[in-house]
Amino acid sequence: MHNDAIQFLAENQAAPNWERLGQHLPYEWIQKALSYTGKACIRQRRLPAEQVVWLVVALALYRHQSIGEVLDNLDLALPDAEVSFVSKSAIAQARQRLGAAPLQALFELSGHAWCEQDSKHYQFKGLRLFAMDGTTLRTADTPEQRAHLGAQAYVRVVASYPQVRGVTLTDVATHLIHSAAFGPYNQSEIRYAKELLASIPYDSLTAFDKGFFSAQILCGLTTNGNYRHFVIPAKINTKWEVLEGSAGDLLVQMRTSPLARRQSPELPEFWQARAITVLDSSARKQILLTSLTDRQRYSAADIVACYGRRWQIETSYREMKQSMLGKALTLRSKTIDGVYQEIWGTLTAYNLVRLEMAKAALAVKCEPTEISFVRAFHLIQYELQWAAVTRAYGKLPDLLKRLRERLVSLLNEERPDRYYE
Repeated sequence: MHNDAIQFLAENQAAPNWERLGQHLPYEWIQKALSYTGKACIRQRRLPAEQVVWLVVALALYRHQSIGEVLDNLDLALPDAEVSFVSKSAIAQARQRLGAAPLQALFELSGHAWCEQDSKHYQFKGLRLFAMDGTTLRTADTPEQRAHLGAQAYVRVVASYPQVRGVTLTDVATHLIHSAAFGPYNQSEIRYAKELLASIPYDSLTAFDKGFFSAQILCGLTTNGNYRHFVIPAKINTKWEVLEGSAGDLLVQMRTSPLARRQSPELPEFWQARAITVLDSSARKQILLTSLTDRQRYSAADIVACYGRRWQIETSYREMKQSMLGKALTLRSKTIDGVYQEIWGTLTAYNLVRLEMAKAALAVKCEPTEISFVRAFHLIQYELQWAAVTRAYGKLPDLLKRLRERLVSLLNEERPDRYYE
């Protein structure tokens, strides 16, 4: 991010040179996202579309501040000799003009590119390791959002706030979010997971929670011949026929349910997987199913170790909800389009922080997950505002060097007693 975001925010000029955004979030990506969605701004405004994109991303970095404060403190509006501030109505109208589509396009462009950067440093025997998981977010309780999004229903009551349900595909090594799909709460995680299948990179292993156990997902991932693999816990009622192998490491065959084949006629009648039995520290048995059937190249211990890293990406949701969104009860936005815009901006902002952490870790050869997200996030907040206030363009190289050095100093403390399934 911050090579370029800080540089942009620190400059004080009537017409910012957007090409200075550089390698992390280049001007071309923002322009491409705007042109994809027909939102490129021709009329000169104090808040043209490019500036509003940055405002939406910045709102996720400064959830504790009002929208007006973020705009003023980071000096995101273009200068105007006659008017020294931008009204609340003008900010709201600018966000409405922009909509959610450009933020989605920008997230998809940047997420794919950033996960690809430096991926060779984190491969597992030639495979990139991803994890898929789901979460929910609460929104303001308006009739429009309740009708569109729905809410969790209990036995006698419905939840107080409408909710968004989402699924993300996350790079396990860096915690960068590669892809995301979200929408109304009353749609299942399986549906959103299916939307992400096409985006899963080739030569990869994806770890799934058992809630995603579906022939449509697992066969849909592996049958296209692009060396995309899965590892997932078997359900208690999963049935199979043993084809070969020894106790604890079997090749099994399962029948695709008639319902799944009616919904997806292209699915095979039978599909195969490798079943590996795992005993945890409490002697509880779990069976992992994987499409990596080559025992010589991928040992049972390798598969178990890869799946053991899946739980780590659940912390991504905690980092976004608690650290970035400040444990806020709901998202800021009061409209459906605004909610989607806010979520795409939050995902991009989260990735910007994670990317800077990954770059800092790579420089000193430590794991990105060894750096404390909370402390790194607070440090980046401070550096961005400091650069905007002081106009420290000449000091930016030293500022960025210090930023990355300090990020590396924020290593997480080891907590060996922690255990996650």
